[in-house]
Amino acid sequence: MNKILDFIKENKLISAGQVIGVGVSGGIDSMCLLHFLNENREKLDIDVVAIHINHGIREESDDEARFVVEKCKEWGIRVYKFTIDSPKLAKDRKLSLETAAREGRYGVFESLIKRDVVDKIALAHHQSDQAETILMHIFRGCGVSGAKGMDPVRDGIYIRPMLPVTKEEIEDYAALNNIDYVVDESNLDTSYARNYVRNVVMKDILQRWPNAVEAINNFANAVSEDNAFIKSKLDTNALVVDDKVVSMPCSYFYGSSSIYSRMIFKALGLIGVTKDIERKHIEMIRELAVDLENGKKVNLPYDVVVSKEYNFLTFRNNYIEKPTLDRELKCEDFESAVWNISIKRVKTDKIKKGEGLFFDYRKVPKTARWRYREEGDVFEKFGGGTKKLKSYMIDRKIPVRLRDMIPVLADGNEVYVIAGIEVSEKVRVGSDVPTCFKLVVSKKQN
Repeated sequence: MNKILDFIKENKLISAGQVIGVGVSGGIDSMCLLHFLNENREKLDIDVVAIHINHGIREESDDEARFVVEKCKEWGIRVYKFTIDSPKLAKDRKLSLETAAREGRYGVFESLIKRDVVDKIALAHHQSDQAETILMHIFRGCGVSGAKGMDPVRDGIYIRPMLPVTKEEIEDYAALNNIDYVVDESNLDTSYARNYVRNVVMKDILQRWPNAVEAINNFANAVSEDNAFIKSKLDTNALVVDDKVVSMPCSYFYGSSSIYSRMIFKALGLIGVTKDIERKHIEMIRELAVDLENGKKVNLPYDVVVSKEYNFLTFRNNYIEKPTLDRELKCEDFESAVWNISIKRVKTDKIKKGEGLFFDYRKVPKTARWRYREEGDVFEKFGGGTKKLKSYMIDRKIPVRLRDMIPVLADGNEVYVIAGIEVSEKVRVGSDVPTCFKLVVSKKQN
C-alpha cells in the first residue's frame, strides 16, 4: 500500500494543507483508503474527513451508515452523512437505478466542493476496478478515450490514490491493520452491469489468464500515453464557445477520426458532458456533419443536442426551455430570459449604422406587442418583399435553436421588428422623421 504515496506524489493528487473527503461506503476498499490516508495525514500534511451516502436502495443501508459513523468516531475522523432517494431520482429523470445513484452521489460531492467543506474527493478505485471499467467501456463501444480507463485525477477534484493497488494488496492491508468492513450483498446481483463484469466476465477471464488485471492496466497506461500525444496535436481554438453553446466546423469531419472524435469529446466536455458517449454517437455526429442538411440534429445522452447550422455543428445541453418574456411591452426597455433589450427615442439625424436597429414607432400599430414567433408570422423585408418569418430566418441563416428565442414586435401575424436582426419595411425610418426608436439587444451574462 505504500506505493500509494508515490502515486500521489507522481500525479500531484494532493497538496499540503488540503482537506480530503473520502467517499466511504463501509466496504473493504473505502475503509482501507480512509484508514491509509488518515494514518498518513501528517506525512501528507492534510486533513481527512469521511463522506458516507445512503442511496436509499437497500434495507441494510441504515446499518451501514451507523457502522461508518461508529468507525469514524473510533478513529477520530470527522464524518458527513447524507441520504438520497435514488429510486425517486431514477423515476423522475428516467434513469437506471445504478445511474441515478451515481448522479445523486456525485451531486453530494459537488455540493461539498462548492461549499468549501472539502478540497478534493478521494475515491477507492483500484486495479481491478480499472480493468472492469475498461472492459465495460469497450463493450459499450468506446474509442481510445474510454479504453484508457479512469484517470488518477478528474476535473481537478476527484482523485483515485489506489489505482496502482491490487485487490489482494487491499485485503492484506485490511488483515494486517484489523480493519472491519461491511459486505454489500447487492454486489452479487449480476443484473447490475458492473457486478456482471466483475462476478461473471472477469471471473472467467482470470481463470484462464491469471495476470489479466495487470495486463489490462498496462494496456490502459499505453493507450493513455498515446491518447495524450494525439490530444496535444488538436487545435481546440477551432471550437467557439458562445453562451454555453459550442460550435465546431464541419470541415473537421473530412479528416481523421482520431482528430474529430477527440474534438467532439472536447466540445462535449465544455458543456459538462464527460461520460456515456459511445462510438455510435460519434458516428451519428459525423453523419450529421457530412451527409445531412442544415437544421438537422441528433440527440445524445444527458439531453445534449447536436445541430447542424450551415458549416458548423453546435453542441448544447437541451435543458433550456423556450424562454418567456417577463413583460409584454410595446416600446420600452424590457428583459427576457435570454436577452436584454433597450429601446430609446433618438434624433434621426444622429443615427449611426451598426449601433442598433432603428424604426419609426409611429407606424407600429397600437395593438402590437413583444412576443416570440408563431405559426403564420410574416415579415416585409427591408427594401420590400413579404416572406414567411420562418423563410426569412432561414435566408438570414439564423440557427434553428435560436429562432424560438428571438423576441419579435408583432401585431397579429404581421412582424414589424425582429430583435437584434432587422426591422420591417413597414416601419422604415424616413428622412422626414425627426425622431425614431433605437433598439439594442445583448445577451444576458450568466
